[in-house]
Amino acid sequence: MLTPGDDPRTPAKYHRNVELRGVITDWGGVMTNPIAETVNAWLEADGIDRDSYVAVMREWVSQAFGDQESESPIHALERGESSHADFEQALATELRLISGEPVPGDGLLTRMWAGSRRDQGMLNLFRRLKAAGVPTALLSNSWGADYGYPRELFPEMFDAVVISAEVGMRKPEARIFLHTAGLLGLEPAECIFVDDIQQNIAAAEDLGFTGILHLDRDSTTQRISELLGVGL
Repeated sequence: MLTPGDDPRTPAKYHRNVELRGVITDWGGVMTNPIAETVNAWLEADGIDRDSYVAVMREWVSQAFGDQESESPIHALERGESSHADFEQALATELRLISGEPVPGDGLLTRMWAGSRRDQGMLNLFRRLKAAGVPTALLSNSWGADYGYPRELFPEMFDAVVISAEVGMRKPEARIFLHTAGLLGLEPAECIFVDDIQQNIAAAEDLGFTGILHLDRDSTTQRISELLGVGL
C-alpha cells in the first residue's frame, strides 16, 4: 500500500510512513459534469452576455482564491453568511443579457445549476469505497439549495458530509479540511482529498493531505486505487 512518502508529488515535510485510509471529495465538478460545462449551458440558455459574466467572476474568484484573500460575495454565500436571494441580486446586477437588458435575479442560482448532471461513475466509485470499509466524506463549497446534492443517496456513499454553508467555513480555509478529517476520525496525512480546483488541492496538501486534482473519472479512480492499494 502506498503512503505519502511513496509519492514524489507529496510535500517533503509529510514524507513519513503514514497509511492512507480515507478519501474526501468535492461535489461540483468531481461528482458532476465539469462546472464550466454547466455554466456555459446557463449562459446560453439565459442569453447572458459572456463578457459581463467573465468580468465579474474573474474579480470575485480572484478574491475568493487569491494569495492575498479578500472578501467577495462568494465568501458570504459559501459560508452561509448571506441569503441565496442576496447573492442572486448581487450577481444579476453585474450581468447583462446579450440584448443589453438586465438579468433577472430571482431564481438565478436555480437556472445556473440546471445543467448540472451527476457522474454516475464517480457516485459508484464512492459506493464501492464505502462498501469496502474505506472512510469517505464529502467536502463541498455550496452555491445554494439547487446545487444538485442528492442527499438521499449520501448515506450509501459517505460516512460524513460537510457543506460549507452549513458549517460556516469554506475551502480553502484550513479549518474546514481539518474538521472533515476529524469527522472521519483520521489525521490529514491519512486522507486523500479530491477536488477540481488547484487552490483547494494546494491548501489541503499544505496540511498533509494527499491531493488528487480531478481531471476525469478514469484518472481519479486509477490514482485512488494506486494510493490505497486496492482494486477499484
